[in-house]
Amino acid sequence: MIIEPEYIEGNGFITEVIRTNRIKSATIKVEDGIVSVVVPKQLTSDRIERLLSDKQDWIKTKIRHDREALPATQKSYVSGEAFSYLGRNYRLKINHGSYAPVKLFHGRLVTTMPEGFNHYMVRNTLVRWYKRHAEIKFNEKVKRYSEIIGVKPAGVAIKDFKARWGSCSAEGKIEFNWKVIMAPNRVVDYVVVHELSHLKQHDHSPLFWKLVEQTLLDYRESKEWLKMNARTLEL
Repeated sequence: MIIEPEYIEGNGFITEVIRTNRIKSATIKVEDGIVSVVVPKQLTSDRIERLLSDKQDWIKTKIRHDREALPATQKSYVSGEAFSYLGRNYRLKINHGSYAPVKLFHGRLVTTMPEGFNHYMVRNTLVRWYKRHAEIKFNEKVKRYSEIIGVKPAGVAIKDFKARWGSCSAEGKIEFNWKVIMAPNRVVDYVVVHELSHLKQHDHSPLFWKLVEQTLLDYRESKEWLKMNARTLEL
């Protein structure tokens, strides 16, 4: 069983701590500038903090490299700025104090940042929120549309794809780009139906598009929306 994550401030970054019964040793990961550590359920916070302190030089180097690789953005990550979720814009509100992750509260994306925070830290906490909600929404939609299409994927995962919205492996595992969750709900539906349809037809032949159309009559509008608005789905 995986427990809800907790967070540790310090060493110039915020670490998401994920406790689980499935492992016997800790694993640190830095992905897209975001630091996380998966640890055995009973490992103490002091032990985790010592581990992060020992590895801080490596972590900071990896964070710096990830930041340098980020695409250009017009975002400033300040209070009042709008961010899209399922096609609707929500204003960001940043409070000051001990770190608290993003929550959607009264129509705002609210987070609390510690003293000395920078815009990368704000971006990272937003990315964490989007990924978590993408995982929830995609799993819900996969369950719904799998029953309609008559397929059963081998698994569902959220990924940091650079140039595609989803994939379907030969083994039947479906993967989605978390950034799709910023698009309108009908577009998210299209991406889900697209990948699930590959479980029956793995190419993009006319037969494949006929399968998609059987589930979503207006799929062409969503397909065109993604083509025209891909650059807007960025943090």
